[in-house]
Amino acid sequence: MKAISGTNLEQAKSHNRRVVIELIRTHGSLSRASIARMTALTPQTVSNIVEELERSHLLVAAEAQKLARGQPIIPYSINPAGAYSIGLELGHQRASGVLTDLSGAVCARVERQVEHPDPQRAMPLLQSTVEHLKQAFAFDQERLLGVGIALPGRYAEGGTTSLSPQSLPGWQGFPVGPELEQRLNVPVLVENDATAAAIGERLHGVARGLASFIYLFLAGGGGIGAGMFLDGHLYKGSRNNAGEIGHVIVEPNGRICSCGKRGCLDRYISASVAYQSMGIANVGELSPDELDAVIARGGGGLDTWLDQAIQPLRQILDFLELAFDPETIVLGGSLPTSLMRRLAERLEPLHDPIDPGRQRTVPRVMFGMTGKDTAILGAAALPIFSETNPRFDVLQKPVG
Repeated sequence: MKAISGTNLEQAKSHNRRVVIELIRTHGSLSRASIARMTALTPQTVSNIVEELERSHLLVAAEAQKLARGQPIIPYSINPAGAYSIGLELGHQRASGVLTDLSGAVCARVERQVEHPDPQRAMPLLQSTVEHLKQAFAFDQERLLGVGIALPGRYAEGGTTSLSPQSLPGWQGFPVGPELEQRLNVPVLVENDATAAAIGERLHGVARGLASFIYLFLAGGGGIGAGMFLDGHLYKGSRNNAGEIGHVIVEPNGRICSCGKRGCLDRYISASVAYQSMGIANVGELSPDELDAVIARGGGGLDTWLDQAIQPLRQILDFLELAFDPETIVLGGSLPTSLMRRLAERLEPLHDPIDPGRQRTVPRVMFGMTGKDTAILGAAALPIFSETNPRFDVLQKPVG
């Protein structure tokens, strides 16, 4: 686990505050002296930040611990009740919302069925979902950091969708973030489901504390995306659309894809191809438990999908390792857990790494959260990430 370096520049006060929160989040309870030593911040800077965070209820002090020599030390830890966040998810057939605390624990949940919602129907529904969540759990609403929403597809700057009409009809060019923020009067952050899930995994899951990893998101309804953390930064690309990994060609002149190319990864390992192979035509009408039961029965269709999916999956994992040199690749997403488990069973052997003698502290591939809650918990992590993740960009701004 890499140490996070701070700076004593006044212009980087926000960064330093986030560095302290991140350090305690990843390491657990720490004293002021330990924080100063691990961040290279001055003791006075650390004291000022810790006092501010304690006043803001983001940190809580434990009982003083006596040492054999010197003054007792006071460990500080993240206060789960210090802040809250709401996550929203909108799909073709349901709208869901969760209220989580600062630790990511779910405090309240709402789920409503909705058929192919357009913005005119969805915006009031999402607004009422947020209001219901705020009433369903008793908390200081001044501590609500904001609302995150995960949607399948691409986004332009400022939370405007750039979805194709086939993804969610009526949403092309719709300003999801600004429209919802105006209705709710709280900050609203919009991300695609893969990036949201990657953020959630870094804050609360198997990627906690990792500086560089790639989250390969397999969507339950079909589609594949990637969320990328590189050297501690969330990498989104020049137009906020990095990670469209499902449209990398893995089979030249292969199956036709909705994007117009042939042989895209999505046409071999996505959930929609799996369901087609298994003859499941009514997947939208099945509950998660019913779908898992169908998958558990297996059959020749499931084996056919696995046989065609595993080599392209190994190929894309090899490409991601060579291109980005991550500490690990996390496989997860809203793909049914039973399908992910079957993929995992066949994943080895991976292609040989370029540096086989390298000592690894984490596996090459790890399995993160799967199932229907993956994206929505990632959405709830967005405001927390925005408030607490170190902002390295402020260190690049000129002084004066």
